[in-house]
Amino acid sequence: MKVKKVLWEFPPEGWVKYNTDGASRGNPGLSSYAFCLRDDRGDIHYAEGATLENTTRTVVETKAILEACKHSKKSQYNNVIFQTDSMLTWVVPWLISEIVDEIKSFIQGLIPSEISHLSKLHVLRISDQYGLSLGPYNFELLLKNLTQLRELNLYYVNISSTIPLNFSSYLTNLELAYTELRGVLPERVFHLSNLESLDLSENPQLTVRIPTTKWNSSASLMRLFLYSVNISGRIPESCSHLTSLHELDMGYCNLSGPIPKPLWNLTQIEGLFLGYNNFDGRLEFLSFNRSWRQLEILDFSSNSLTGPIPSNVSGLQNLRLLDLSSNHLNGTIPSWIFSLPSLNLLYLSDNHFSGKIKEFKCKTLYLVDLRQNQLQGPLPNSLLNQPHLKFIHLSHNNISGQIASTICNLKTLIALDLVSNNLEGTIPQCLGEKTTSYLKVISLHGNKLTGKVPPSLINCEYLRLLDLGNNQLNDTFPNWLGDLPNLKILSLRSNKLHGPIKYSGNTNLFPQLQIMDLSSNGFSGNLPESLLGNLQAMKKIDESTRTPQFEGHIPSIVGDLIGLRTLNLSHNVLEGHIPASLQNLSVLESLDLSSNKISGGIPPQLASLTFLEVLNLSHNHLVGCIPKGKQFDTFENTSYQGNDGLRGLPLSKHCGGDDQATTPAELDQEEEEEEEDSPMISWQAVLMGYGCIQAYRVAGDADINLYLSWFVMFP
Repeated sequence: MKVKKVLWEFPPEGWVKYNTDGASRGNPGLSSYAFCLRDDRGDIHYAEGATLENTTRTVVETKAILEACKHSKKSQYNNVIFQTDSMLTWVVPWLISEIVDEIKSFIQGLIPSEISHLSKLHVLRISDQYGLSLGPYNFELLLKNLTQLRELNLYYVNISSTIPLNFSSYLTNLELAYTELRGVLPERVFHLSNLESLDLSENPQLTVRIPTTKWNSSASLMRLFLYSVNISGRIPESCSHLTSLHELDMGYCNLSGPIPKPLWNLTQIEGLFLGYNNFDGRLEFLSFNRSWRQLEILDFSSNSLTGPIPSNVSGLQNLRLLDLSSNHLNGTIPSWIFSLPSLNLLYLSDNHFSGKIKEFKCKTLYLVDLRQNQLQGPLPNSLLNQPHLKFIHLSHNNISGQIASTICNLKTLIALDLVSNNLEGTIPQCLGEKTTSYLKVISLHGNKLTGKVPPSLINCEYLRLLDLGNNQLNDTFPNWLGDLPNLKILSLRSNKLHGPIKYSGNTNLFPQLQIMDLSSNGFSGNLPESLLGNLQAMKKIDESTRTPQFEGHIPSIVGDLIGLRTLNLSHNVLEGHIPASLQNLSVLESLDLSSNKISGGIPPQLASLTFLEVLNLSHNHLVGCIPKGKQFDTFENTSYQGNDGLRGLPLSKHCGGDDQATTPAELDQEEEEEEEDSPMISWQAVLMGYGCIQAYRVAGDADINLYLSWFVMFP
């Protein structure tokens, strides 16, 4: 038996050290953890331990570190070393992830320069610690002294520096993603002869100039991640010598030209990411490329590629992910894609593909995204018989036929998006039974579906969005949908729903609902006040949904929306004046501009809005006299509160004869100047339909209501 003697090392002068440990009898079983604190002379200042019932060594090891962190913060130590024999928190198991996140909250501030004294250090990993940074010149000092370093990983550490010239020649892994690097990457990095992995991703101020001659690391480099750095131009021929490269990510680098030939020869490549660039040309080279037989991930998304996908491709049989979305590709989707034996993720959206969706040969699909093409024909049966399929996105095509009941066999389905197609027949009455009860999104808007809303949807307890609008459904109001505990968006607009909207008596109906659109149906009777009064989620303001916000000025063109009944631009950061053109909104019933930074006076022309019942201009920077007459005589103080410069009824500050009201002509001139010189809301976005912004109708066809706010749609 070999025995290795391990001696406790004193911390540097002026420092303290925590040693932590944990153990479990049975694992899981009766467990305990402990930590102790010693100073630079080795004297124990504090020790603590505790017992936990029926847990694992993994948990108590991590718990010991957490409790030591808490004690350190409470004791206000600045120079602290934590020493543990556990590496479990490097790759975090799910059962301790929350504890590890809490540990990270204690670790912030500057990484001490004394770490550079560890001249024999081989591995330095300080990754994924938000809030940590390196002081001025510490990065250069670190690399200068750590001459034996093999691995340097500083993910998310704020370096905010250029990269110095001096590196350990022994480096095999250099991981500096998300570190605010700037300047030009020294070419010497590419010539580190032992380098196996280089990750500089998400440093947009860093300029990388790839050597045009063969690199010293060409034979050893296996991972090269340069996503979102400044490369631009074209990939040089020297990249063809990367004979050991397994993964290459040069997405979002402003690269241009055709897909570069040097990449065709990478025989060991498994993952190739070139999305979000300016590559153009065609994909013909795929038909004769035989080097990518190991390729599992191919991402050419968001470029300017044109033409059809070649039909005679045979060298990509190991593909698991294919992403050609957001290009200008056309023609039919070739058969070899549907025949890939291990395909998991297929993204071909936002192109010009036509023809039918063929039958898939594999049983491994996880996601299929073919949105925004011109695909025709029925839904393929093989798509509805995938044992692991979670996401179906086929919206904005010309898919026809019926939704087969076999869709109910998709046991893992989370999102079903078939918006804007030509589907007909009934919605399968089995949808939402146990096999599809994990659904979070059902979006069938804009088809020709008939029949009733399937009662089986009551089983979809995770459902957040249900959009069955613009179909031909013939049913009464499905008030049982109110029992869905997580439903946030419900649209049944533009169908043939009829009868009264009945209230079941349940005081907790639609507990999370935030958007409901029942317009353009045949409902009769009154809206049940008791139902509207119980929409609890609409009575709360979720501060997390307040960003992003609209800014700039309200353009006068909004006055052209003469059918508008409701205009709500509240809780943004809008500036400038209220456009006098709002006087054209003759049927406007509700105007809410509250909680912005709008200045100037209230246009007196607004007094002509005789239908206006609700006005809220509170919490802005408005000044001058409040208009008199007609509807303005009915509004209370709350309509104007938070505007210290306003005067006149109903406020206590009177509008005396010396107060000079802003004239309509002055307002019009100010608006024109604002619109010429300042950013404005892009009102084209108002017409987008479901997305970041939406215009909702909540009554008849003539009742147009516009609410401009941001909300998050679900995948």
